[in-house]
Amino acid sequence: MTTTHQHSETTGAGASGLVTFAGVMLFIAGVLDLFRGIMAIANDDVFVSTPNYVFKFDLTSWGWIQLVLGVIAMAVSVGLFSRATWARVVAIGIAGLLIIANFLSIPYYPVWSLTLIALYAFVIWALCVVRRED
Repeated sequence: MTTTHQHSETTGAGASGLVTFAGVMLFIAGVLDLFRGIMAIANDDVFVSTPNYVFKFDLTSWGWIQLVLGVIAMAVSVGLFSRATWARVVAIGIAGLLIIANFLSIPYYPVWSLTLIALYAFVIWALCVVRRED
């Protein structure tokens, strides 16, 4: 076995691991967004109210947005496990939308929003670093 062939196999295994990592993290974060959406729909007084925030939303509506984005993230993560190229593209897009959604919800749930922003940033990184498979 040549060194080039070994390097290719190692790179392929690493790429496969990153896509799996992104799929698992996207699924977990999607479940967490789903739960946060349910919390906002069912009982929106759980969240802190910030009266002077520029982006002010009705928390019940915001809960539906989080719930829908969480369900989409979970569905796309299943596509990542099959290594589908469409799933990588959609996952990057949905993770970007979820970063924006979590940024807008910082005043209502600051630590959790920042945690999910970091998690979605890792998902985007993991999916962008991997080269397209031949």
